[in-house]
Amino acid sequence: MAEYAREELLACTVARLIGEAAHVAVGAASPIPATACALLKAQGRSLRVSLLHKRAGNPFTEGSRELFDLAGQGRIDVFFLGAAQIDGRANVNLVRAGGRRFPGSFGSAFMYFAARRTILFREEHSPRVLVPKVDFVSAPGVSAAGVWRRGGPQALLTGMALFRWQAERTRFRLESAHPGHDSAEIRARTGFDYDLAEPLASTPTPSAGELALLRGPVAREIAGNYPEFARRVWGRVAPV
Repeated sequence: MAEYAREELLACTVARLIGEAAHVAVGAASPIPATACALLKAQGRSLRVSLLHKRAGNPFTEGSRELFDLAGQGRIDVFFLGAAQIDGRANVNLVRAGGRRFPGSFGSAFMYFAARRTILFREEHSPRVLVPKVDFVSAPGVSAAGVWRRGGPQALLTGMALFRWQAERTRFRLESAHPGHDSAEIRARTGFDYDLAEPLASTPTPSAGELALLRGPVAREIAGNYPEFARRVWGRVAPV
């Protein structure tokens, strides 16, 4: 089995979650989702990527306002949300917890409702992040009957596991454990309750072909927008 970095495993997992989406939006601080999109394009996928962090040739002259307009029109298939806290109802908290203040919700609530699918993503997997109930609901994972909502959660990906959202049960199911982790460890480090896939799968590792693309054209592309991330994962990479 080829050696791989955790970031490469996560990027390949995100790429599979994106699936056949036509338009993916990536926020300003999301190098792993951006890497997943670059990998899909390097594999020949026709994919439109709206990257807020793009340093050169950014089509957004007014920043996120134009992104919100695209989402409102139903033209964003997949978006990504991270949070200081995430609970078992897929609620996210970007405002405050236990006396700590965070940067704020920004457009998370709007994007959670307007994008067709949202992948929740947080590398840290701990009871501090994955809580029974968020201290403050920045954006709800579930809406009451009669409330308009185009989209909602698709999955929750962490540095240890992949959870699938079950809309009919309004709760997560643990779908796979990343190599080196097991169901007992994940249960101990998750603050909310969830269902368990039987049998529990192991998250697929990157293939040799995926690693070749990640360490070649993808790394060079990502280095142009996330140079520190590219140096940390792949060493010194010259941007295109």
